[in-house]
Amino acid sequence: MIVRTTIFLLLTFFLSSSLKSQVLDQQKMLDRFDFWHNKDWTWYRENIPFLETPDSDIDMTWYYRWELITDHMAYGSPKDGYAFTEFIDRPWWSGTYGAISCAAGHQLYDLRWFRDPKYATDYAGYFFNVPGAQPRNYSTWIADGVWQIYKTYHDASFAKNLLPKLEENYKGWETEHYVPGEGMFAWDGMHDGMETNINSRQTKNWFSGAPGYRPTLNSYMWADANAIANLNGLSGNIQIRDLFSRKADTIKQNFQAKCWDPKRNFFFQRFQNDEEGGIKANTLTYETGKYAGSIHGREEIGFVPWYFNMPDEGFESAWQFLMDSSYFFSQYGPTTVERNDPLFNVAKNCCAWSGNAWPYATSQTLKGMANLIKNYPKSPLTKDDYFLQLKIFSLTHRKDGEPYIAETNNPFTGSWSGHDHENHSEHYFHSSYIDLVITGLIGLEPMASDSVDINPLIPNDWDYFALDNVAYHGNTLSVVWDKSGAKYHKGKGLSVWINGKRIATSPVIKRMVLPVKTMVKKMPPRTYNLAVNNNPVKYYPRAFASFPGLGSDTYLKLNDGQFFYYISPANRWTTTGNNSLTAFAGIDFGSEQSINQVKIYFIDDATGKVKKPKSYRVEFWKNNQWQPITELSRNPLKPEGGRSNTVNILEVKTSKIRVVLTLQNGAHAGISEIETWSSAMGNAMPESGDVKNAAYFKNATCKISFTSSFDDIAGINDGLANPTKRWTAFESPNASDWVSFTFDKEKKVSEVYLYFYNDKNGVQPPADYQVEYWDGGKWSAVKSIQKMPAQPIANLNICSFSPVSTTALRVVVTHQSKKIFTGLYEVEIY
Repeated sequence: MIVRTTIFLLLTFFLSSSLKSQVLDQQKMLDRFDFWHNKDWTWYRENIPFLETPDSDIDMTWYYRWELITDHMAYGSPKDGYAFTEFIDRPWWSGTYGAISCAAGHQLYDLRWFRDPKYATDYAGYFFNVPGAQPRNYSTWIADGVWQIYKTYHDASFAKNLLPKLEENYKGWETEHYVPGEGMFAWDGMHDGMETNINSRQTKNWFSGAPGYRPTLNSYMWADANAIANLNGLSGNIQIRDLFSRKADTIKQNFQAKCWDPKRNFFFQRFQNDEEGGIKANTLTYETGKYAGSIHGREEIGFVPWYFNMPDEGFESAWQFLMDSSYFFSQYGPTTVERNDPLFNVAKNCCAWSGNAWPYATSQTLKGMANLIKNYPKSPLTKDDYFLQLKIFSLTHRKDGEPYIAETNNPFTGSWSGHDHENHSEHYFHSSYIDLVITGLIGLEPMASDSVDINPLIPNDWDYFALDNVAYHGNTLSVVWDKSGAKYHKGKGLSVWINGKRIATSPVIKRMVLPVKTMVKKMPPRTYNLAVNNNPVKYYPRAFASFPGLGSDTYLKLNDGQFFYYISPANRWTTTGNNSLTAFAGIDFGSEQSINQVKIYFIDDATGKVKKPKSYRVEFWKNNQWQPITELSRNPLKPEGGRSNTVNILEVKTSKIRVVLTLQNGAHAGISEIETWSSAMGNAMPESGDVKNAAYFKNATCKISFTSSFDDIAGINDGLANPTKRWTAFESPNASDWVSFTFDKEKKVSEVYLYFYNDKNGVQPPADYQVEYWDGGKWSAVKSIQKMPAQPIANLNICSFSPVSTTALRVVVTHQSKKIFTGLYEVEIY
């Protein structure tokens, strides 16, 4: 036990001691800004490269985007590791752990710049190793992302192991969307994540549109085919390499021949079939149909092929429209459609791709722009154009002066109003930024060979910049520009540093392709968070607390694998509604596990109502009682909010861990996440056990008076409180409805937890509710009922009453109106 704990502490030392800054004072870089919600300075120092430029807007957005990544980082399971969400919550259409493949390409490009490769490699593997990951629900470029990850870290084993699944996935795309006679892939705009676009609006299905050969999907598949070819070359599979190279060539040749309009100098969608309104198969946007002959029809997706350096030379004239305010340029753009298009429309509410600026598309355009400027000699754009668009994108990341991003914005005002869906798409991870700064602005382009390409696109008037502590081919790399040498005292000019040693210098900004020997850097052994539970059928591990919480602040958030510190949206448990000066929260594993480390993510919000605790201690369950744990170290020494409070412990074998809190006077306590880490993946945990919840599906049978055709009762007593598995009475003919639970035997009960669903439309919490018990012959109201809160709210409500022994209990809800109905996604009875 002592040996394993020592190894765990050495791992912690390795991570902290191996990341000494080469150029920048890391804490000083973090302290420049006051927007932080996640203040885990130790985590940032261990995990991210650091940036300093003369432009504070770019720097602020850079560090905000790293915080944004932590908001979306979901630890799925000890077996699967990390995944990343697109929305800050997990909408019903997302895959396992809340990920959505639409944004995966952008996300992988950014994640590859973590110092530790596990975040990027876990997520790339997630799409092919985790059931329910949905890699083909939306168009995306995952195989290309894997190739980019390889170019950054040079981990051949990771890439080779994933290669068979990448090939299988590509064959799935071919089966579902490849049209052999055209040599291209066809799908609609909605499955590009680009619903309600100018092509879809010409069809009967205005939201999704009709299938067509789009610049998006065909560019992605070209990139994926090339990536698979390259990975096969890496593995020595020459025949398969050549096969996928031919596939890529076929797509490219057909796309350039069939989707380019020389009159309009642009790439367009080409319809696959005849559509209503006179649209003919195999015609481009506005070649047929209502707007036939229009000189417009250009969409921002026409720039996507350059994201991957796909087009041959000769098509660069498309970019003449980007910086022209008659076409795509705007103060907070680019617009997704050219300005004078007959269907151009800036929608007031989400979601439409007919004129608004979308960060997803802006990221694609900026990446394509950088490639164009660096790799196409006849580019009509310059590095000044790139910087201007990057600056605009950086400033778009603002709301009320604070860093922010949502789905889409007004390209003329920058407003996110109508597109930032409360508790849903705030701080939205549907785009890229980190990669745009590293590969575009700073010009650090990863290479598959033992080399690096440095080609900055910085403004001519910049006197300095530093990109520090980049993980590259097993090394630590930094790029520094110090015109006078007085800023960083590392010498004048442009310099590149590897592992603290300068390997190249230039008195002027210029392109440098430099040799970089790949270092075989053995990463420390993986550790595993045994507390997390994202499994829809497993009851354990189970969070518990002295007070369950109210509304969205429930104990079930304590081990969902995500932590962030916003008041709204929230991901936390708090004691709000309970006035005790002490509290506890913990994890029940259901079986004995070995634990080396506990991390607690305390809340310390700006309202002052939920504060970090005055003190805390960690206890473990042994011999049927709680016992103090032997702590080896704490970081920080005193509790802090907005960061992990890490407790290294003498390894214990236990079935339960808890954190006991002493609260500050006049404040409640809150925790976003509890993690329990081990050097082993853990022993098997039971799927269910001695569940005290009398409503749990193994303890009770559920019946309901009315169920909407859109919903069912299957998830209402599964013990998971998952809003995507809900019952609603939507369209019920009744003014009130009920849900009942018949127990497997008579039980004494006195409390009900009701998780009301709210879609902010036709399903909302009830006007009121009552609790009744079966007295042997009829339903009778419980006595001395107390509701917390008095008026029903979304998510968790607590109802207590005088204890009653009964074989059944039911909840009767009164709907708000004939148009607003009640929904529940979990009921617990104690």
